[in-house]
Amino acid sequence: MPPQIDVLMAKLRAVEAEIEVELARHREALRYHLENRKVVFEKEALRLQRAIKVTLGRYIRNADPWIVVTAPVIYSLIVAFVLLDVMVMTYQAICFPIYKIPKVRRRDYLVFDRHHLAYLNLLEKINCAYCSYGNGVIAFAREVAARTEVYWCPIKHARRVLGPHPHYQGFADFGDPEAYRAKIDSMADGVKFDEPA
Repeated sequence: MPPQIDVLMAKLRAVEAEIEVELARHREALRYHLENRKVVFEKEALRLQRAIKVTLGRYIRNADPWIVVTAPVIYSLIVAFVLLDVMVMTYQAICFPIYKIPKVRRRDYLVFDRHHLAYLNLLEKINCAYCSYGNGVIAFAREVAARTEVYWCPIKHARRVLGPHPHYQGFADFGDPEAYRAKIDSMADGVKFDEPA
């Protein structure tokens, strides 16, 4: 990777660290913290949340009829999400040990914590769990696919890629065969990744 890109990537990691600090401050302002991956609200914050909760009956009565009609279409994707989830877990379990690729921790991508929000009614919590699952499965599958690409084809595209995965910047430049061979040779003992804390 060219030195200037290394400098920019270091700046990006520094900004990401600053964002984490700012998010921690914001959590304090909203009066909650995390204890062993569990959300803990202050009692007064919970009281205020419960005070603005829309009851399930009122939520359903006030629902837009088109939303009610299209809800089964949205929820029908659960079949695809579950199938993708199972297939990606199976693929990773079988192939990653052979390729010497570190496995992706699924729990880092499937996060279910919105049920702790006292201002959500039961249906809103179910909707949030569904969205968390769908987006989590897609993010998990993306990381598994990204690690596969690191192993099999760590070459950047000639055209700009929108939203590349985090490993993409470390790929060999398009049209640079020496960099590609060096990348492949560097993985002889397995692929290495910086794991999240």
